[in-house]
Amino acid sequence: MRFLFDEYALDVDRRELHRGQEVVPVPPQVFDLIEYLIRNNERVVTKDDLISAIWNGRIISDAALTTRLNAARNAIGDTGEKQRLIKTLPRKGFRFVGAVQEVSRRTVDPLGSGAQRSDAMPSPSTAPRLSMVVLPFANIGGGLEQDYFVDGVTESLTTDLSRISGSFVIARNTAFTFKNKPVDVRKIGRELNVRYVLEGSVQRSGNRLRVAVQLIDAETGQHLWAERFDKPVADLFDMQDEIVSRLANALDAELVLAEAKRAERALNPNALELYFQGMVWIYKGPTRENLTTARAFFERALNVDPNSVEALLGKGRVEAAFGSTFVDEDRWVHCAAAEPLLTRVLSLAPNNALAHAFLGVVQMQTKRVESGIAECERALTLDRNLANAWGMIAYGKQLLGYAEQSVLSVQEAERLSPRDIFAFRWWNTAGVSKMLLGEDAAAVRWLRRCVEENRNYSIAHIHLAAALALSGELDEGRAAGRAGIALDPNFSIRRYRLGAASDNPMYLAGRERICLGLQIAGLP
Repeated sequence: MRFLFDEYALDVDRRELHRGQEVVPVPPQVFDLIEYLIRNNERVVTKDDLISAIWNGRIISDAALTTRLNAARNAIGDTGEKQRLIKTLPRKGFRFVGAVQEVSRRTVDPLGSGAQRSDAMPSPSTAPRLSMVVLPFANIGGGLEQDYFVDGVTESLTTDLSRISGSFVIARNTAFTFKNKPVDVRKIGRELNVRYVLEGSVQRSGNRLRVAVQLIDAETGQHLWAERFDKPVADLFDMQDEIVSRLANALDAELVLAEAKRAERALNPNALELYFQGMVWIYKGPTRENLTTARAFFERALNVDPNSVEALLGKGRVEAAFGSTFVDEDRWVHCAAAEPLLTRVLSLAPNNALAHAFLGVVQMQTKRVESGIAECERALTLDRNLANAWGMIAYGKQLLGYAEQSVLSVQEAERLSPRDIFAFRWWNTAGVSKMLLGEDAAAVRWLRRCVEENRNYSIAHIHLAAALALSGELDEGRAAGRAGIALDPNFSIRRYRLGAASDNPMYLAGRERICLGLQIAGLP
């Protein structure tokens, strides 16, 4: 099916926009927007209509909608001033006002080519970044009840992956047309114009459920990532939520890394490509060198596009990381630099969950702990899978003297994302909370996990030194202290004491125990 208007042809079957014989590049969401407006050209469509049809009802900002409408107008040679084809009706909505002719794809092209439409499909190399389709998971050997469960996992994962900033996920109704059919992922990539295909299976064996998932590059067919985990069969609804949360968290990081590899090949990288490369350095751990390199990429991105939400958020994250660790003495300066960057992100994208979470961390570090926790809770209402927000809440609870609640929040973060890139930071928080409770042996266990996961995290070595010393393991404590000082030569107990982000008496009393442990371990 094709719609002809002005000098354009919108080919719905091939998802292509033509101007004469020329193919006009159009992002999938913009294509969907044009198609929806054309199909409903006899009426005014509201903002809510568009959000329901194009974004499956998920919350988007007015700025994001305006950006897509402007892109649609640009694609079909319209402007916001003339509005020859797409008209905005103030306080009412939008309407496609151009004359439209609906024709079969087999009709000879009336625009002058004299030939039938070519069957060539768009190349995956033109597909949007972070574009993917979640294929219906296979139900291996299960009955009807399990089939409902498997479809629920597929549908929920489709919804939750669409919350990843900058992602484009093919709608559930389209994805489910491939259910129980043999698939060629490269062909699917061409047909749907996506970069990635996610496929999986669910198998029940006795009282255990096995879930296997793999992420595939739709252009090359290469397997980029695979995960498999087994769980005891319990409440299927709760299991569905947990499985989706784990996969969404893991895929968020994997997709960023995959895009960063693509971006390395770009001769003139754009803002988003530079952002992805910066994120790789953030993922390597919060050392001065890694954070400085990441910031340089984000600043290059902002030179290309000063309003890049991703780059502003990236730079804000770097400043927040400098402000919430001990890798730099000017922690308060970094917090002061982070706050306006994150506030700017939220002015452009009010529902950006990560921006709310990192603004929360900055507020915690500047003795506005209750406000900071509220920001992180807001982040979780926007993205229920944001495990790192639970880790940040754990830190806030610790600052308020609620050490037991802090550990529980860490455990919730782990439940959502057990292999999270940032889990080492949560484990450091749990270790400190255990020391605040006087449970030094438990603190050692948490902090050993942290150090084993990321040996570049200086404060974890230092906290481990205190926990070991308080547990009577003096030699190991001194060795851990030396490792921490090697990573952070400027560390001192005085600096640590002055860096307290809370005036809560219970918290400060617990920190004095940690300082005693540091003295026993021989730190300066």
